Amino acid sequence: MAKQQKEMSFLGHLEELRWHFVRSFAAICILAIVFFVFSKEVYDYFLLAHLKSDFITYQLFCDFFNLFGMDSDFCEVNLSTKKLQSILVTGQLMNSIWSSLILGIIISFPYLIWEAWRFIAPGLTEKEIKNSRGFIFIASFLFFIGVLFSFYVIAPISVHFLYNYQITDAIENSFTLESHIGLVTNMLLGVSILFELPVIIYFLTKIGLITPEFLKKYRKHALVVVLIVAAIITPPDVASQIVVAIPILILYEISIKVSQRVIKNQQKNAKKG
Repeated sequence: MAKQQKEMSFLGHLEELRWHFVRSFAAICILAIVFFVFSKEVYDYFLLAHLKSDFITYQLFCDFFNLFGMDSDFCEVNLSTKKLQSILVTGQLMNSIWSSLILGIIISFPYLIWEAWRFIAPGLTEKEIKNSRGFIFIASFLFFIGVLFSFYVIAPISVHFLYNYQITDAIENSFTLESHIGLVTNMLLGVSILFELPVIIYFLTKIGLITPEFLKKYRKHALVVVLIVAAIITPPDVASQIVVAIPILILYEISIKVSQRVIKNQQKNAKKG
């Protein structure tokens, strides 16, 4: 009888988890439909914004270099091609659907985190729930900082470099819509997830898989991993990789402090107990 109740309890958890997934997927789809309806505006003002010479980042970089009396290509942005090619009959339609889904995931991130939290919360004590109240806000804040950083810093640098890179005049650049949108959306998701490092380290420390000493010991190894990850999610130019690596390394140092704080609180609670 007890075993049956346990099995029913397990099945009940699976059913509850299923509904969390259903609601999360529904939220993504609703937002994706909105983005799809306004596809023209989404592409003109967001996904293709880096192709415009007056994009704000280009202007800021130009002003920055001029401040030090240095010439910069950002002052006269002239991309080798501004017309993207769609070579498949269904190319634009499928690209619009796929991009809408990715943007739906990005914008619904706080809700997705909230749904995950609702599933986990019943298994926590009141004290753990109280100490973790800011989790959704912090995770969402870091995620959207990553979105802004990738959109206003990484993406324009990468687009400017790749669109102007040419081995010889005998080769003409003619980029496809899929390659450009894939570049931008992969950066948005990849960099934003990397910005969740302190949150990930927090939970890994809570369950005992990570310690501050471990993070400090393998700091140099982490640097190598960060550079490799930066090379994967950015174009093969050193500037973009360094720009991505610097904030991640800062987040790594913050993660060490977070891990130390978790261990300190655990030790304090153990003494009280």
